[in-house]
Amino acid sequence: MSENGLKITEFVKEFDLEVLNEGHGYDQARLTITDVNRPGLQFHDFYDYFDPRRLQVIGKAEVTYLGSLTETQRRKCFDDLFLYDIPALVISRGLDCFPECLESAREHEKTLLRTKETTVEFTSHTIEYLNRVLAPCVTRHGVLLDIYGEGVMITGDSGVGKSEAAIELIMRGHRLVADDAVELRRISNQLIGTAPEVIRHYIELRGIGVIDVRQLFGMRAIKVESQLDLVVNFEQWDQTKFYDRLGIEDHFTDILDVQVPIVTIPVRPGRNLASIVEVATMNNRHRKFGYNAARDLAQRVDLRADLGSGKV
Repeated sequence: MSENGLKITEFVKEFDLEVLNEGHGYDQARLTITDVNRPGLQFHDFYDYFDPRRLQVIGKAEVTYLGSLTETQRRKCFDDLFLYDIPALVISRGLDCFPECLESAREHEKTLLRTKETTVEFTSHTIEYLNRVLAPCVTRHGVLLDIYGEGVMITGDSGVGKSEAAIELIMRGHRLVADDAVELRRISNQLIGTAPEVIRHYIELRGIGVIDVRQLFGMRAIKVESQLDLVVNFEQWDQTKFYDRLGIEDHFTDILDVQVPIVTIPVRPGRNLASIVEVATMNNRHRKFGYNAARDLAQRVDLRADLGSGKV
């Protein structure tokens, strides 16, 4: 899908639509917004707040109303609609196309389509699909895994051990979503991550090369997409840097205007990174449900100090 929208031709193929008329520039026309419109009001000459970028859909209600009009009135309804630069008009339920509609579409060089789905089914499926493919997208370097049902993206400099930790996590029963390049889309204020299709299910291990996780470990070891719940950043251990030992404060990173929890794991020989990532994932889930072990410990220490000083 292009950054400028979804091609009508791809949309037609995805939804198995019947093409009644190809409009001007049919091969290049695109859907650029997620909304659809049922032009019932427009057939009553009400074009205030009409957005011609929307896909237009007519169903049984609109067809029944149009059937009550004369041929001249119907032709005017379609002529007025097709004066706008709409991406396409879709007739649902496999309903018959009025001759005036087809004639007007050909005269104005507008795309006319038909689906067998009901109007409600088609519009809901279309909006859901367009929300996904037209969602804001960014690609991040890292490894995305599904760990205990949580989407965890491991980031860090090249060679820090991301893929090695990922392989151990996969061998422990967790699932790979993407390695090296993680495509993140913001859908309804959530980030959904997946892998570019060309490298999906593959992972690179220095010294071994590229392996196919699906072929080696089976279908249980992969997942097509996952919501992003936590970012775990690996960095080389720096003795001059202070690392948070309690974790009272929550830290976040901004991705496509969505705040995602992030933890930084210092890497040095002897640390079992896979186990640490598992614990970080479980701890993040606890925090989502309102439990913070570090704060609980701090409250216990404060209470003990108050008891020792006689304040309580």
